[in-house]
Amino acid sequence: MQKTNKLYCRSRYRIMSGNEIALGPGKVDLLESIHKVGSISEAARQNHISYRRAWNMVNTMNQCFNKPLVESVTGGKGGGGAKLTPLGEKIKTIYRKMEAKASLSTKEEWNSLKKHLKK
Repeated sequence: MQKTNKLYCRSRYRIMSGNEIALGPGKVDLLESIHKVGSISEAARQNHISYRRAWNMVNTMNQCFNKPLVESVTGGKGGGGAKLTPLGEKIKTIYRKMEAKASLSTKEEWNSLKKHLKK
């Protein structure tokens, strides 16, 4: 892990459905990667997680929401893949907006707090 002197604050949410994490920072990162590359296995590689872990994360998300967030794409010549459903796109966007709003709403406190951190 590379050390950086940059100070920053990230607002992160974990959306719970019972005991399951329906959505969180890692799952949204995975959704974004699936959207970009069209594959769970390639998205897993990009996020430095195993395919099994990525598949389990997708399965949990799909089980926790009323409709799936990710669906399989049947392959032809190039093979199959995965893509976000319209709900998956919407949920990804809503989550990122929540993070941005949280960061804005705590900006004053963050500016006060970071004065006490070593650089």
